Amino acid sequence: MKRFIQKLGPGLLFAGAAIGVSHLVQSTRAGADFGFGFIWALLLIHLVKYPFFQYGPRYASATGESLLEGYQKLGKWVLILYGLLTSLTMFTIQAAVTIVTAGIATSLFGDFISVKVWTVVILSVCFIILNIGKYHFLDVMMKVIIITLTLTTLMATAMAIYNSNEAVSFIQLLPKGSVEVTFLIAFMGWMPAPLDVSVWHSLWTTEKQKNSNEKQSPKIALLDFNIGYLGTIILGISFVALGALIMYPTGQSFSNSAGLFSVQLIEMYTQSLGNWAYIIIGIAAFTTMFSTTLTTLDASPRSMHKTTELVFEKPLKKGYLFWSIILILGTLSIYFYFLSEMGKLIKVATVLSFLTAPFYALTNYILISSKHTPKDWQPSKFMHFISCLGLLFLVGFSIWYLTIL
Repeated sequence: MKRFIQKLGPGLLFAGAAIGVSHLVQSTRAGADFGFGFIWALLLIHLVKYPFFQYGPRYASATGESLLEGYQKLGKWVLILYGLLTSLTMFTIQAAVTIVTAGIATSLFGDFISVKVWTVVILSVCFIILNIGKYHFLDVMMKVIIITLTLTTLMATAMAIYNSNEAVSFIQLLPKGSVEVTFLIAFMGWMPAPLDVSVWHSLWTTEKQKNSNEKQSPKIALLDFNIGYLGTIILGISFVALGALIMYPTGQSFSNSAGLFSVQLIEMYTQSLGNWAYIIIGIAAFTTMFSTTLTTLDASPRSMHKTTELVFEKPLKKGYLFWSIILILGTLSIYFYFLSEMGKLIKVATVLSFLTAPFYALTNYILISSKHTPKDWQPSKFMHFISCLGLLFLVGFSIWYLTIL
C-alpha cells in the first residue's frame, strides 16, 4: 500500500491545482446563487474535458516526454502559440488564486495585515519553497493537503445534509441573460481546471520519473490521474451542495471582496460543523488555496522554461528562476495596478481559460492520435468519440459566448 501511494503524485498535483478557485469559489457560488441547478454543467464539463486532461499523463508516461516536446513535433509554431497563450493567461491565473489565498489568510490570522501584504508574503514563501524544496517537497505536501481537504469537506457536506430542514430542488436550470451566461462560462472555464493544466500534468509526470529514477507505466499514470480527477468531481459536487444547502435558502450571495468572501466561506463550514471547527476549516481552506498558489507558481514557470528551451533549441540553466520572477512581478502588477477586486480577477481569468480551451483540446487530441504516440497508447474508439464531442462542445460554446458579448 505504501509503495502504491509513493507511485502516485502527478494526479494529486493535478487535483491540488484544480481544487482551488473552481471549487472553493465558483462551485460554492453556483450553489449559493442557483442551488443545485448547475450540477448538469459541472458533470458535463468534467466529461467534456476528461480526454484532453488524460492525454497529458498518457503521452508523458508512454513516451517519456512532456506534451511540450510533442507540440514541437507537430511544428514549432504550435509551441510558439502555446507560449503566447500561456504568457497571456498565466498572470491573471496566478493573481486570481493568490488573492483568494490572501483573503483566507486575512480572515484566519486577523486583518492586522492587509490582503495586499498577504499577497506579497504568500508569493514570497511559495517562491522560496519551490526553489529550495523542489518537486519532492511539492509531491509529499500535496498528498497531505488533498487528504485533509477531502475529509473535512465530505464531513461538512454530510453535516449540512443532516441539519438541513429546507426542501431541496434538483431541477436543472439554463442561464438567462448575459450575466448568468458569463457566470456559467466562468464556472466551466475552470471546472475542474483550465485545459493548459494538461501540459503541467505531463511535466510533473516526467519530473516524477526523473526524481524516482523509475519509469511510471502508462497504466499507473492513468490510475493516478483518474483518482485525482474523481476527487475533483466529488469535491465539486460537495462544494455546490454546501452553497445550495447553507447559502441558497437565505438568499445570500458571496462577496466579490477577497476578505469578506473568505469569512463567508469559513462561516458556511462552521454552520454545518459548529464553531469548534472554525480553525480546522480555516486551515484546510487556506492550505487548499496555498497548494493551488504553489502548484501554479511552479507549473507556469516550468512550462515556459521548457517552451523557451525547445523553441531556441538550447538549455537555459536559470530559465525556471527567470520565469518564476517574471510571473511574480507580473502577478503583483496586475493586482496592484489593474484588478484588485477578487470577483473581477476570477471572471477575467476563467473566461480567458474557457476561450483558449479549444486550442489545447485540439492540439492534445491531434498529438495523442498521431505517429508520435505509441500505437498501444493511442485513444480507443470510445475516447475518439468523446474527444470529438468535447471539441464540438468547446468550440461551439466559445463561439456562442463571443456572439452574445
